[in-house]
Amino acid sequence: MTDNIAAGSPVSDAPSSADGYVGDPAVRAEWDNRYADRQQLWSGEPNGALVAEVAGLTSGRVLDVGCGEGADAVWLARSGWDVTGLEVSGVALERAAGHARDAGVAVRWVHAALTEAALPPATFDLVSAQYPALLRTPDATAERALLAAVAPGGVLLFVHHAGMDSQQAHEGGFDPADYVWPSMVSALFNDDWEVEVDEQRPRVAPDGGAGAHHTDDLVLRARRLR
Repeated sequence: MTDNIAAGSPVSDAPSSADGYVGDPAVRAEWDNRYADRQQLWSGEPNGALVAEVAGLTSGRVLDVGCGEGADAVWLARSGWDVTGLEVSGVALERAAGHARDAGVAVRWVHAALTEAALPPATFDLVSAQYPALLRTPDATAERALLAAVAPGGVLLFVHHAGMDSQQAHEGGFDPADYVWPSMVSALFNDDWEVEVDEQRPRVAPDGGAGAHHTDDLVLRARRLR
């Protein structure tokens, strides 16, 4: 892992202040508000698809995209991975850092949006995006950032809720057309990528936490060959 893992972005074992955030302030504020509304937003347990898909991998450098309150990051660190957690919400990162301290593990925290984080290319042996809220753009900026972060021989694991991509816009303002889904990521694969898993399966959901009502996952796992 390079010392300047996110040149131009705040990186530390403790989350930096909101003033150091790299990304859209409105997005940060939206997610800070969501986290601040609850003492704990998620279950505190690692995502089931992550646990299943990582089981056969050799631990190395991992980027946890949208790490939230840190359950996946802590689990990965306990499993021997060198973890960088990326998150837009400073509220979430404070909680994540506390959980890492309590668990006695070291995690690098990056307070930035994926598309603004200036991550060095081809660095991570695993890039994990578990149910990410990545905004869609005409030039597929987020999708390309995910692919660019994976090292040759490394794995991209992208998991999302099945069926959400085909839903209509909600009255509350959520429009699935605004976000990146697994099919949009796989559409960018070329001969440098080998798809290992691309399927819908029953979700192994932790008890409690937001999103627990979703029953099926879309799981995309691909290896970068070169």
